[in-house]
Amino acid sequence: MRAPIGDFDTATPVPDCLEELTAPVADAVRHWQGATPVDRMLYVETDPQWADTAIFVEHYGRDLLERSANCVVVAGKRGGETTLAACLVLSTTRADVNGLVRRQLGARKASFASMETATGETGMEYGGITPVGLPAGWPLLIDSAVVDLPYVLVGSGRRRGKLLVPGKALAELPGAVVLEGLGVA
Repeated sequence: MRAPIGDFDTATPVPDCLEELTAPVADAVRHWQGATPVDRMLYVETDPQWADTAIFVEHYGRDLLERSANCVVVAGKRGGETTLAACLVLSTTRADVNGLVRRQLGARKASFASMETATGETGMEYGGITPVGLPAGWPLLIDSAVVDLPYVLVGSGRRRGKLLVPGKALAELPGAVVLEGLGVA
């Protein structure tokens, strides 16, 4: 199948390549309950040395930047309690961690989680964290601009590979909250 975006030779329906995914991502695909058919989610193999967004778009095409989204893990703290969450914003923006994210989590302070926390809690590789397969109970804060795209390029849980997911399907993920203005310039 030809990928709906980008200069990728082939894209495989995600259910047909579960062995390429980390366990939490593969489990989320196996147990998908969203309205969007799971076979509309596609997997494209990529070189892990180009996993970081800026390098990725230089190699695979600058036009991908506006159709790519970054998933970051944040930690909100209040009264000795820490709440972990994920934020999904377009690659051309950054998550409003100290404003909208902090308020949404009801935290006094919010910051990006450490690499060890992000990878240890998600079971995913750093540079490949995806909103698909996040730990149960985590809020997934999604910028509305991401949901509006026909297809969005996101991590696959590994540095080798990306997922092409219909924007609307991302809003169907467990814990998803779509927020206007989550991604800021």
